[in-house]
Order: sequence, then structure tokens, then C-alpha cells
Amino acid sequence: MLGQYLPIVALGALAVVFAVLSVFASRLLAPRHKTAVKQAPYECGVEPVDTSEQRHTVRFFLVAMLFIVFDVEIIFLYPWAVSLGALGLFGFAAVLMFSFAVFESFLYLISNGALNWGPSKKVRLSSMVSPHRTAATTVRRVGSQPSV
Repeated sequence: MLGQYLPIVALGALAVVFAVLSVFASRLLAPRHKTAVKQAPYECGVEPVDTSEQRHTVRFFLVAMLFIVFDVEIIFLYPWAVSLGALGLFGFAAVLMFSFAVFESFLYLISNGALNWGPSKKVRLSSMVSPHRTAATTVRRVGSQPSV
């Protein structure tokens, strides 16, 4: 009975021995000359310009949410497609509601600028507001004018 688990125990023991030997060998054989260049983070040959404490923009998180939304949608649509015939009209209605929720979240992310990576367009308010527009000309005081 215990002989069945012997290969699993042996593999676990080998994994632990390999991990311990790897750590010990790297500490023993690693060079100990620390320089500023060796301590700097490696960025694919690009010199790092910012610190690691830099905050990410909201767009980064919106794109991550977009990826997760569509990843979850694909995960749920595969089992539905496999058992489409057995689910019938109820399954079709359920996937329509699910697709609507996914599409709604997609529209929310797009409306918040998840995919707008270009420079932002600045709107000049001076061209939108007329100089002749004042509170007296745009606001109707309640009770001061008869209703039509």
C-alpha cells in the first residue's frame, strides 16, 4: 500500500534537494563585487529613467480590467458552447444576459478612455461660451416670469 506513494515521495525529496543545492551553489559561486551597474534593474537594455515607486495611470488598470472581462467571458462561453443542445432556450437566455453584462462593462471601460493612448485633446472653453451669455439671460427665475 505504501509502495504506491514511493515515487511521489521520491520526486518530492528530489525537488527539495535540488532547491537546497541550487541556493547553496549560487551563494557559493556567485561573484561578490557589487557595482551600481549590477545593482540597477535590467530593462531589456534600456536605461531606467524612473524609480519603481512611480504610480501607474488609470488607463493601465482599465486595460487590465478589459483583459480580465474578456478572459472570463471566453472561459464561460466554452462550456456553454459544448452543452448548447442540452441547455435549450434557458441556456440561450442565460448567455444573452451574460453577454449583455460583458458588453456593458466593455462600453464602460471604453467610455472612460481605456484605449485612448494618444495625446489628450484640450478643449478651449473660451470658444464654447458666448460673451453675451450671463446668468440673467440663461436662468429663468421661478415666479418672476409667468409660465407659458
